Amino acid sequence: MPLRKMKIPFLLLFFLWEAESHAASRPNIILVMADDLGIGDPGCYGNKTIRTPNIDRLASGGVKLTQHLAASPLCTPSRAAFMTGRYPVRSGMASWSRTGVFLFTASSGGLPTNEITFAKLLKDQGYSTALIGKWHLGMSCHSKTDFCHHPLHHGFNYFYGISLTNLRDCKPGEGSVFTTGFKRLVFLPLQIVGVTLLTLAALNCLGLLHVPLGVFFSLLFLAALILTLFLGFLHYFRPLNCFMMRNYEIIQQPMSYDNLTQRLTVEAAQFIQRNTETPFLLVLSYLHVHTALFSSNDFAGKSQHGVYGDAVEEMDWSVGQILNLLDELRLANDTLIYFTSDQGAHVEEVSSKGEIHGGSNGIYKGGKANNWEGGIRVPGILRWPRVIQAGQKIDEPTSNMDIFPTVAKLAGAPLPEDRIIDGRDLMPLLEGKSQRSDHEFLFHYCNAYLNAVRWHPQNSTSIWKAFFFTPNFNPVGSNGCFATHVCFCFGSYVTHHDPPLLFDISKDPRERNPLSPASEPRFYEILKVMQEAADRHTQTLPEVPDQFSWNNFLWKPWLQLCCPSTGLSCQCDREKQDKRLSR
Repeated sequence: MPLRKMKIPFLLLFFLWEAESHAASRPNIILVMADDLGIGDPGCYGNKTIRTPNIDRLASGGVKLTQHLAASPLCTPSRAAFMTGRYPVRSGMASWSRTGVFLFTASSGGLPTNEITFAKLLKDQGYSTALIGKWHLGMSCHSKTDFCHHPLHHGFNYFYGISLTNLRDCKPGEGSVFTTGFKRLVFLPLQIVGVTLLTLAALNCLGLLHVPLGVFFSLLFLAALILTLFLGFLHYFRPLNCFMMRNYEIIQQPMSYDNLTQRLTVEAAQFIQRNTETPFLLVLSYLHVHTALFSSNDFAGKSQHGVYGDAVEEMDWSVGQILNLLDELRLANDTLIYFTSDQGAHVEEVSSKGEIHGGSNGIYKGGKANNWEGGIRVPGILRWPRVIQAGQKIDEPTSNMDIFPTVAKLAGAPLPEDRIIDGRDLMPLLEGKSQRSDHEFLFHYCNAYLNAVRWHPQNSTSIWKAFFFTPNFNPVGSNGCFATHVCFCFGSYVTHHDPPLLFDISKDPRERNPLSPASEPRFYEILKVMQEAADRHTQTLPEVPDQFSWNNFLWKPWLQLCCPSTGLSCQCDREKQDKRLSR
């Protein structure tokens, strides 16, 4: 009898230990992604003038990754890789043309329905899932109501945000991303038509050539048509592409920038508060700091770096609100938080007034849209107080694709066996059980083109990086492609290298001194290993539908979403209406 009594406390302790172990292995998960934030922008990565106390607090309470790499230096492919744990070329989410991101909400391209996101896996394990903020992975396929690419069709229970991206065209007075297109498709044709009209009129008046009246009318009609289409584009682009949604419903068209970060923060906080008793996944995908830049009155004009610094500091405030809420709800110890950026800072972002609207990539060369370190090396911070030791710094190569297998394993979800997952579980590295990254090779794509290979050999501190081609910066000697606003990936925009351009990133992180057979005795041996790795990798790539084909990329009127409104205005503000009703 006494033996049985002794067993009861031990059994209770065992069950309590089991429950605690199960809870620790299934944390709440918050994944925070900034847009175009440079690795040199947060204080914890060396910035001394932009104030980011909350991002810094996150880093000091967890792990700071110093060689955390985006799978692509552009928004759409990088986010596709993040969501699926796979190089975007595997899903057709990498472009073969100049334009590497979606620019219209009514395009039919997007994250394919057969792709599996970490949100799907966690939802299947009983997690409540939400995406707050930017999606940029497509909307519909065949009709405007099929929503085949929508977040709710990719594992999220709740969506509040924008389906496309924040663009200069979305904010009046901030210019346009289509300036080059306007020059080629509008201004140049109008000039040609104008010169043709004047020339024919002069020849006709001088009696040198008889020009039928119909020719003049035809040319005038062509000019009027081009001008009408141009003015229509300017008028309708903003409402048709810059709108806020809640789940499948448009709630604000066009979107308003007034207190936008505050609204995203409130939505994120409310989602957390609704799910204090169940495990949750929250992807908080900020619109900051992609142009057009914006900030509320509380932050405007307060930083030392103009409107860009204001936006960074407002985003940091929002991060702080989420951290404070977790503390208040006593969820901090049981919540894994990850903070990153989808790619490096956009160094070519300079306003028409000459103001710098792009961030800092620190010591690293290049930026958004190219695979120099400045384009792909991004902040990577993880905190989970119950499990991860605070104050760590890890220099090993890691990828934003690693989040997929990491959170899947923590949630108890088996990885898909019918596809290659390129990400690797980060927990052994974060918990100190392993001192090396599981990535021996990483492949850097410029859109769909294999641009460079990174090799971290076993039992070596060297990290080799070989470029098959590099972008032609313009002006020559600058740190970006200022003439085209972003760097392109083919043709006259790049220089091919044979043999490839080789760097040892561990010794030359600024990528200033390419190696040669004279400076590196194993030069050809190293390149041979890297080329063989690239060949093995490309053999694993199946042929998949191109989500950026012209058919998928171009605007389709039958896919266009428009909130109920009078006439063709496509304008509504249910956000404002809901506020009025709640008063």
